Amino acid sequence: MTENHGRSTRTKSGSRNRRYRKPRKHEMGSAFSAPQIGDEFRTEDKETRGGDKKNFVRTSDRVNLAVDGEVKNVDIQAVEDNPANSEFVRRSLLTKGTIIQTTEGKARITSRPGQDGNINAVSVD
Repeated sequence: MTENHGRSTRTKSGSRNRRYRKPRKHEMGSAFSAPQIGDEFRTEDKETRGGDKKNFVRTSDRVNLAVDGEVKNVDIQAVEDNPANSEFVRRSLLTKGTIIQTTEGKARITSRPGQDGNINAVSVD
């Protein structure tokens, strides 16, 4: 389902903005993909402008963790903190900047799981 990221149908004061043209394709967007902790690593594709494909994470139980220049694939145990939204902790959503608990300790997600199709993180100690 697409969303229109163009001009709002309402003004600041609440009156109606009349449409002077139909929505343009470059104003199109999409809803938040909400990647979260799950039983397995699952991704989906969505088509972008120009016919290209964008891969995004739906659920994941593992993360690529960088520790002292070495990358390990470790299990995600829990979401500790999310600076984007405190409700994301309760829902176990994975976004850039989220602090997660892994088998190797705490880590901060550096990739954008809803855009990249993988989850990368660095150790936080």
